[in-house]
Amino acid sequence: MRFLMIGLLSAGVSVGACNRADTAGNGNRPPDALSFADAGKAPVGTTGAMSNAGAAARPVEWRDVTIPAGTHLPVILETSVGSDTSRVEEPVRAHLARAISVNGQEALAEGSRLSGVVTDATQSAKVKGLAHVAVRFDTLVPSGEEERYTIQTAAVGRTAPSTKKKDAIVIGAPAAGGAIIGGLLGGKKGAAAGAAIGGGAGTAVVLSTHGKPVGFARGVAVRVRLAQSVQVRVPVSSGN
Repeated sequence: MRFLMIGLLSAGVSVGACNRADTAGNGNRPPDALSFADAGKAPVGTTGAMSNAGAAARPVEWRDVTIPAGTHLPVILETSVGSDTSRVEEPVRAHLARAISVNGQEALAEGSRLSGVVTDATQSAKVKGLAHVAVRFDTLVPSGEEERYTIQTAAVGRTAPSTKKKDAIVIGAPAAGGAIIGGLLGGKKGAAAGAAIGGGAGTAVVLSTHGKPVGFARGVAVRVRLAQSVQVRVPVSSGN
């Protein structure tokens, strides 16, 4: 009986030693059991990454917006033009001063680029004709994009003011001076001759002088009117 008790005690000590060894190998803590509820969950930190990857892969949606004919585009010129410095067909560049919206939808962002050409550059003539310069735009590139749209705008131009009143003063002043001098020298006949001579001198000055040039300086704001409607693609925001 005593031998049986000693054997059982030895066996219990051996089992306890084995259990202590297993616990030490697992960091002094037995492994936690995985519940059925946790088994179906994704690892912590992977759900947000998967959502971001899905958002990045989602394609951009676009909508066609038609900007109607007659719409005025406020632009800032990036190229200076002048009746005495420009030539017909020379390139002209500009950009939108503010965004353009159609029915509450932004169709063109501020800074969208326009390009066109000089359509007229006429200098003032010596006898008649006023200086005139005009430009027109035919290409549109929305801000932040590379796609180019063909557009047609009405020409926008400037004409030099008339100088007829000034010319009359230039001609009349020498004539009056000539009449006074002629009158002092030879009476009525002298006055008439002096007026003719003086008037001829004034006319010669006018005929040899060009009128002032006219133009648009770089950075000036102008309003350009669309002569035809244009359809552009705009990205659809998540709120639409």
